[in-house]
Amino acid sequence: MYIGRVVGTVVATVKHPHFAGRKLLLVQRETPEGHLTRAYDICVDVVQAGVGDRVLVLDEGNSARQILDMEPYAAIRAVVVGIVDAVDVES
Repeated sequence: MYIGRVVGTVVATVKHPHFAGRKLLLVQRETPEGHLTRAYDICVDVVQAGVGDRVLVLDEGNSARQILDMEPYAAIRAVVVGIVDAVDVES
């Protein structure tokens, strides 16, 4: 799991059937202090997040497929599972 920022949406006219009817978001990873890194994922959205939202991403394929109730060989790896209100980091 990691915290990231939604920086865009992904639109595809042709995609794998496992993605049919699902919103895809481009999520850039953040450090615990809130700084954007260069790493990103394309994630399935299950919480109605939007561009600019800080989100919690589950990026382990098996767990992601369980959340979406999909078969074990589905082509999904990362899922946005929450919108983050605040992060407290102790120094």
